[in-house]
Amino acid sequence: MEIIELESPKQWLNLLESSSETPVLVFKHSTSCPVSAEAYEQWLKYVHKDANPDIEYALVHVIESRPVSNLIAESINVKHESPQALFVRGRKAVWHASHWRITESMLRERLNSDSVTEM
Repeated sequence: MEIIELESPKQWLNLLESSSETPVLVFKHSTSCPVSAEAYEQWLKYVHKDANPDIEYALVHVIESRPVSNLIAESINVKHESPQALFVRGRKAVWHASHWRITESMLRERLNSDSVTEM
């Protein structure tokens, strides 16, 4: 599964716009935080083993790409946290989780079921 690394506000705005057609799971990762490192490992396990093929996957490094991270929070009206997983459809956050709640099994349960269309 391809992961889009968001490094510019324009990339995010394009992905946000396309979420009307294809939902996206964004992972906000802090490269200096051990909690984020664990959540990132869980997210990667999900993406590489069980990813829903009907969803796009994007990553933003919150320290290195602070303007993108801030724009994501502003444009979908979800308070920034790190680590954070955000499921976006139709230009809106329909689900999000942070810190220890980001696990491979939770992502699989939320995103690989029929409920993903109902979120």
